[in-house]
Amino acid sequence: MRTADFDYELPSGLIAQVPAPQRDQSRLLVLHRRSGQVGHGRFHDLPDYLHSDDLLVLNDSRVIPARLRGMNAHTNGKFELLLLAEIATNDWWVMLRPGKRARVGTQIALLDPQGRPCAVRATVLEMNAEGHRRLRFGGTSNISDLLDELGEVPLPPYITRPDAGRTEQDRQRYQTVFARHAGSIAAPTAGLHFTGSLLSRITARGVKVCSLTLHVGLGTFAPVKAETLAAHTMHEERYELGEQTAQAVNEVKQAGGRVIAVGTTTLRVLESVARQATSPLSVQRDRPPAQVVPGAGRTRLFIHPPYDFQIVDALLTNFHLPRSTLLMLVSAFAAPGDTRGREMILAAYAEAIRERYRFFSYGDAMLIL
Repeated sequence: MRTADFDYELPSGLIAQVPAPQRDQSRLLVLHRRSGQVGHGRFHDLPDYLHSDDLLVLNDSRVIPARLRGMNAHTNGKFELLLLAEIATNDWWVMLRPGKRARVGTQIALLDPQGRPCAVRATVLEMNAEGHRRLRFGGTSNISDLLDELGEVPLPPYITRPDAGRTEQDRQRYQTVFARHAGSIAAPTAGLHFTGSLLSRITARGVKVCSLTLHVGLGTFAPVKAETLAAHTMHEERYELGEQTAQAVNEVKQAGGRVIAVGTTTLRVLESVARQATSPLSVQRDRPPAQVVPGAGRTRLFIHPPYDFQIVDALLTNFHLPRSTLLMLVSAFAAPGDTRGREMILAAYAEAIRERYRFFSYGDAMLIL
């Protein structure tokens, strides 16, 4: 399939710049896969769509303040740094802007929240084929320990307000209420709509809730630049699936219940682990329920139409950017094993645009059943 097949027009006014006043007051579009029917509600209506034998799986990764400000130690030219991947203590791959000024050997002094140079410096060690820089930090035993002090919330570039990423509201709201394990450089946004009281209402219905961890990185939000999906290469992202969650997933699948993934990141972990545990010869329509095994690893699974899902039965997600891997994933989920899910999703998105839904990270939600 072509990347251009997943394009659509979105009025800029529908890109959410701030979160909803209350997390669970976001709107909820419900797509029924078999009928193609679309319904509308509020996120706090979610328990009405759940059954007592369902399992809700969350991604409990915590967003780190991964955006830093700096200046060239010699010319005073300003830089913006986005931490991407930690190689070792004080050794990181970063996205650096403007990149042309950051040649190997460049010394960068980090700035504090008031824009003043601090004792921490970084040296550009090398550059990879994608233009990312490898930096070694000095002046601190571990730059990770200073991120709460020096870093900003790494809001995506389509959030364009002047104070983006610098407010206390962003520190709280660009984080799920169940976030535990630090490591993401973007939020698992489907989880942003939950409140503690909503989760209590869900469990009160008998629905089981468990979690796994996928640290969101470039694999989730990097744009697809290739003309065809087959030519796109996903970046690796770290995950961990604990024993209790694996057991809960296997028990629900064995009992015939539904596994509901909160977010595309959660879905990718579950399907990645299932693929590792399943022989290709056993992938048939009449196969027994797939199993998952606990463990930690890295995934670069790229899900796009057509795709046969082994674990996830329903997906809670946000509205995604045109031509993104996330839009391709939800298109695959709308019609498993087929390519017509693209039309279903784009039709649902068109209705969401007509109904003035809010899109992207701070936007509204979609439930695919």
